[in-house]
Amino acid sequence: MDKTTVILGGTYGIIVLILVFAFASGQQKTDLTHQTVTPLGSMVQSNPASHLSLADLFSKSQDGVVQIIVRKTSDNSSDRAIGSGIVYDLSGHIITSNHVVADYQKIRVVFHNGDSYTAQVTGTDPFADLAVIKVNADPQTLHTLPLGNSSKLRIGDEVIAIGSPFGLTGSMTSGIVSQLGRILNPPDIGSFSIPNVIQTDTAINPGNSGGPLLNDQGEVIGINTAIQTQTGEFSGVGFAIPSNTMKRIVPYLIQDGHYKHPWLGVSGITIDPDLSDSLGLSIQSGFLIENIVPDSPAANAGLHASNQTKMAEGIKYKIGGDIIIGVDNTPVKKLEDLLNYLQDNKSAGDKMVLKIIRNDKTIEVTLTLQERPSSP
Repeated sequence: MDKTTVILGGTYGIIVLILVFAFASGQQKTDLTHQTVTPLGSMVQSNPASHLSLADLFSKSQDGVVQIIVRKTSDNSSDRAIGSGIVYDLSGHIITSNHVVADYQKIRVVFHNGDSYTAQVTGTDPFADLAVIKVNADPQTLHTLPLGNSSKLRIGDEVIAIGSPFGLTGSMTSGIVSQLGRILNPPDIGSFSIPNVIQTDTAINPGNSGGPLLNDQGEVIGINTAIQTQTGEFSGVGFAIPSNTMKRIVPYLIQDGHYKHPWLGVSGITIDPDLSDSLGLSIQSGFLIENIVPDSPAANAGLHASNQTKMAEGIKYKIGGDIIIGVDNTPVKKLEDLLNYLQDNKSAGDKMVLKIIRNDKTIEVTLTLQERPSSP
């Protein structure tokens, strides 16, 4: 990205020209909202409902959002980081962003009515920036927000964010879905990316991390996680992890403490018409494999990495590698298509059929996906 992308939960004033964490910190008073969901593996599913006014949406949802106050191991005892969260089930599991609770020393969850509980981390997934924490709260304190189907989102749909920007609990903002299927590249997960992210112009700021992005029926369709900015504050571009990703990953975080992301073991570039013309390629779109990790699924399946270089407009490109144009009969025109398909449809251990261009011929290669390593 050509501007700073900030993960919304961290310390004021952290501004770097990469994806960074930026929590609300300080000694603000707390106050927050409730949220409930169902036991392990049994998420609350949405029912058809009429569109609600913004006032009705807030009234319906405010008890389903909590404030999360985190003391980091490297902080002084007076310093705190503030994020947001939603309750997942009546057992007290709460979904938030992984970066909100990373390197924690103590976590406290504050509900909308002022009830406060110490929380423990149940599971974390830095690769999707999701985490589950747990409080031993009275079930009457827990209020559930329904999880919607993020695959039904359309560009232009109205969305609402509730959270604790700058520690201001129970704050609500509204906007639209600006784009779908974005890719984020947080600095703490190496060269891996978070695929299939929702882009929104809803105003979200440090402290909103882990809070819900809601549709106009009051269903959670995303977890707010980052903004793109040059100042550390909202500038019109925010990002949220989609609810369908949460549905896939959260039950594993509760049961196993982690999620096994499928891994292919390749890196490369997206081909577009301009690049194709510059490099003299036979195809106008697809994903060109430049490098293959040894002993990875791609290596074991015999995929070919680039073995030549070519200068185009003053830039040296690697060429000669396989070009992925399809996966399991689904077209691949760019990197996002491949990553989003893996995220939404595949698990470690699954087989996958790649359609590739090799030496100007189309062939199919079957491989078995492995669990993504902690570093590429």
